[in-house]
Amino acid sequence: MLKIAMTYVRVVDRVNYVLGRIMMYSLFAMIAILLWSTISKQMFVVPSYWTLEMAQFALVAYYLVGGPYSIQMGSNVRMDLFYGEWSDRKKAWVDSFTVLLLIFYLGVLLYGGIDSTRYSLEYNERAPTLWRPLLWPVKTVMCFGIFMMLLQAVSELIKDIAKLREVEL
Repeated sequence: MLKIAMTYVRVVDRVNYVLGRIMMYSLFAMIAILLWSTISKQMFVVPSYWTLEMAQFALVAYYLVGGPYSIQMGSNVRMDLFYGEWSDRKKAWVDSFTVLLLIFYLGVLLYGGIDSTRYSLEYNERAPTLWRPLLWPVKTVMCFGIFMMLLQAVSELIKDIAKLREVEL
């Protein structure tokens, strides 16, 4: 069982690390989209209707696909008022409890996201704007990001349990 857990943690951490690094640099794509919006309005006097929504879609991907990397690196927000003073063992206990809440939340979110994506595909749902892009691609990216975050949360739970058992992963 330990070997399976170790392999799971290693694979999930590696995949989310690579995805997180890719998403870190995708910020430049969002900057390019917004820059084009500014240039097209100022120089060509032609507003680009698609730029705002594309920037929002890029932000969804950046946030949700990059989220597991943030969890992995421990750069998520914590209440360090008390947490910083606790022992590693107490931190592992609290983290293992809170990650269970996160897993439940992500499970509910993924369930709703899959249902919403299925609806978008079935009815060819489009955004109610002038550009009217299809919504299923961004909803698919959203579900993928939530799923990867769920896998990373389970990985963090395994690491916390290993820390409590004083087992080296």
